[in-house]
Amino acid sequence: MSKEIKIFSPATVANVACGFDVLGFCLDTIGDEMVIRKTEEKGIKITKIEGYDLPFDAEQNVAGVSALAMYNDLQPDCGFEIEIYKKIKPGSGIGSSSASAAGSVFGMNALLGYPLNKTELTNFAMKGEALASKCEHADNLAPAIFGGFTLVKSACPLQILELPTPTDLFATLIHPQIEIKTSESRAILPKEIPLSNAIAQWANVGSLVHALHTSDYDLIKDSLIDVVIEPYRKQLIPHFDDVKSAALKAGALGCAISGSGPSIFMLSKSEVIAKEVEKAIRKVYATTDIKFETYVSKINVEGIRVI
Repeated sequence: MSKEIKIFSPATVANVACGFDVLGFCLDTIGDEMVIRKTEEKGIKITKIEGYDLPFDAEQNVAGVSALAMYNDLQPDCGFEIEIYKKIKPGSGIGSSSASAAGSVFGMNALLGYPLNKTELTNFAMKGEALASKCEHADNLAPAIFGGFTLVKSACPLQILELPTPTDLFATLIHPQIEIKTSESRAILPKEIPLSNAIAQWANVGSLVHALHTSDYDLIKDSLIDVVIEPYRKQLIPHFDDVKSAALKAGALGCAISGSGPSIFMLSKSEVIAKEVEKAIRKVYATTDIKFETYVSKINVEGIRVI
């Protein structure tokens, strides 16, 4: 059995407009790389971090926290070293912390001969994610581990539903180079919402799930509407309304905040349209003094993969 594994741990989009804390999907062109290595010395050690200044102390690093949770439960007769090649900017809103938290447990599980299933891995990864966001949630972790679109049916006990991905669906993203912490973006949300908004939101979630099952792109377009979270969080993202307007005019099916922001995602029917959407949103931010990056990605139906 191999003593070392190198993996690609992908970025993800959480919430997917209407599915706050329950829906997510996995990206293909953006992600971290990690190396996990078995050692004779017991315990969890983070030995290398490149890309961003993150703590090496396993108890202060999301990858280390999830790894320790799994390690203490399984108590294997070995230890593990973790190397993190961080390419997803922390605080970007595309699952930076979840890529680390999910990647470490995925790699350890592979080196131990896959004793745990994907739901069990997600459960341990939630411990690491909680370090970053101050609460345990799986809307980024689930798509990273399962791939494609996922729905968190229940967090306790954890139940993940895998949803189908329409063949021609592509994502476009813009990442303004500002940081929004998940804990801060949660703090601005209201404790109560009008019943009419709640009804509209769960109708959109149900419609989106049905649209994914039937590859109904028109219904996807009608469902990618967030009346609960977006009105509050968009104020943290400069030029959000301008980006959304430009994306929809360029042919996007929908446009919404990715996770807690500041990244914004769009879904389109075809890579051609997704790239036209990218051009349109780049024009919006090109007139500002804010640095930004854009991406076009197919939906990654595999999730974390061995390199």
